[in-house]
Amino acid sequence: MHTDGLKLSELIAEATGRGISLGGLALEREARLTFTDPDCLRERMRRQWRVMQEAMETGREAPHASRSGLVGFEGSLMHQRAQEALEAGSPVLKLAALAMSVSCVNACMGRIVAAPTAGACGILPAVIASAQEDTGCREDSCVDALFAAGLIGAVISGHIELAGASGGCQAECGAAAAMAAVAAVQIYGGSPERSGHAAALSLKNLLGLVCDPVAGLVEIPCVKRNGFLAVHAWLAAQMSLAGMNSAVPVDEVFAAMAEIGRSMPESLRETAAGGLAATPAGQEIRSQLDIRYSSLG
Repeated sequence: MHTDGLKLSELIAEATGRGISLGGLALEREARLTFTDPDCLRERMRRQWRVMQEAMETGREAPHASRSGLVGFEGSLMHQRAQEALEAGSPVLKLAALAMSVSCVNACMGRIVAAPTAGACGILPAVIASAQEDTGCREDSCVDALFAAGLIGAVISGHIELAGASGGCQAECGAAAAMAAVAAVQIYGGSPERSGHAAALSLKNLLGLVCDPVAGLVEIPCVKRNGFLAVHAWLAAQMSLAGMNSAVPVDEVFAAMAEIGRSMPESLRETAAGGLAATPAGQEIRSQLDIRYSSLG
């Protein structure tokens, strides 16, 4: 996705002035800048959405342990809990289940769509799927929402690389939550301005989120974090749709995230040298996995 280095506020102003959605604007810009027919781009995005749907279904209904044995069943367990809850089919529980399902498929080497990264792959599809179920919108609306989400990711990536090694997990799951919040607002019929506030509300409450994968694997705490932050993104969207604004403009939130990411110590940027990875339990898990892998030759 291309933005020409524009600020999100400028893109929101353009979309608002022309009476189109951020997703529609993103599609137009991508078609123009890549010399690609819009219908081809839509079809490519539609295929990606269907891969996301497959991952949500696979992780929820057919759980498999990851190679480490640490994760793989979380999506299925949460789905079961959602079905058994006092309020059967609780939207929040179903949302978390979908996000963790996709993250489990990633950990088990299944097929996913990086959104924007593999470690954050469950947040965006879960939020879009939940919004679709809630509104009854058609597949085309989900595809358009993905274009809007991609636009947000592209703007953020203009500030800092979308990788835990560059900016901590705020640059992965944090960015994914902002993208998901924007996608949800669009599906619910919110304006581009509401989308901007949703992105800001979501991301500013995740600033400083570190990347501390236990044993260096995108499993602990990543799978459960996807579940938590899908709910976080959905709530940010609902706050914005209710008329709540971010006191700090969205582009300033993005800039603050980048500054925080650059100031993070290396131990908290995907090196598995700090945070949860450095705890006694984290070190024991790593030791046990090293023994297991060495025994396999």
